[in-house]
Amino acid sequence: MKDIIKELISIPGACGQEQKVISYLYKRLKEQVDECHVNGLGDLVVVKKGALPGPVLAVSAHTDEVGFIVKKIENNGLIRFEKLGGHDDRILLSQKVIVDGNKGPCPGVIGTISAHMQKFDDTSRIRNYRELYIDVGAADSEEVKEMGIQVGNQITWDTPFTMAGSHRAYGHAFDDRCGCAILVKAIENVDFTKVHGTLIGIFSTQEEVGLRGAHAAANAIKPDVALAVDTTAVSDTPEAMMDQTLSLGKGAGIKIMDASLLASKAVWTFLQKIAEENNIPYQMEIFTGIGTDAGALHMGYDGVPTGVISIPSRYAHSSIEMIDMHDFEACEKLLETFLLNMKDKEQFQFLR
Repeated sequence: MKDIIKELISIPGACGQEQKVISYLYKRLKEQVDECHVNGLGDLVVVKKGALPGPVLAVSAHTDEVGFIVKKIENNGLIRFEKLGGHDDRILLSQKVIVDGNKGPCPGVIGTISAHMQKFDDTSRIRNYRELYIDVGAADSEEVKEMGIQVGNQITWDTPFTMAGSHRAYGHAFDDRCGCAILVKAIENVDFTKVHGTLIGIFSTQEEVGLRGAHAAANAIKPDVALAVDTTAVSDTPEAMMDQTLSLGKGAGIKIMDASLLASKAVWTFLQKIAEENNIPYQMEIFTGIGTDAGALHMGYDGVPTGVISIPSRYAHSSIEMIDMHDFEACEKLLETFLLNMKDKEQFQFLR
């Protein structure tokens, strides 16, 4: 599993520029599924049919990562940028980035002042990202252009997959390449001769700017039940707002509620039941500071019973996100167990 995460986060794919990620997933899965197409917004939609009659399950994981886009190249070679997705301006200074230039990747850094200058500065002020710039080592704008950088190029964090301790890892874009990895492995690992029904896998685009890809996909499918697989922010560190309700290392998150979804009780209780029956560690999640593709999926078609399998993470939407591989494995097992235990759409209806 480490290999696929490492591979996926090495591919740049900020919001609206997920082409390289979608291409990788298309090539990997096209011979393993019954149907495979890319829609007009860029979502990769795959269909894998089980051998036995049963419900249609849609599972979505988003391919985009929070990033930036080149907005302007200054005469002195510094690059102004715009945000793609949600960022905290407090953590941007001196971070390493990659500009996805037309001639290849160009490493750079979000500039900051020298510590020797701080006595001349207002240290209480947080610089707005519009005041910041990226330095790619160019002396002027012409050198930037020679490097293949132009307005519109995407910019992503430069943080490779790294193990921290025996079972935790950090890197960028875990949100939501980890979800993509889990969906890929479910397609590859599950014995579909034992599956009742059909899996529609959605590798969506533009989730971080308003669940846009999931909305597009939801308009074209008619599932009986749906799941999103995405990371979620834990609350187990010492900051004052943390309430210790979700922790790293304590298992898969089973969502009850977030800002985009009141999960179907039939779905989340089913996830809880199969987790207990199969000794899969889990924790229940109520967190209103987040949204996922499930927010779009549950309002599709005629209304769809929808839940979320959440991968706990620290430092979400930063250059260094952290997960526990035991949680990741629990989420993978929970999705595969869901596929093998669904039998009939009646299991997930509002009134049963």
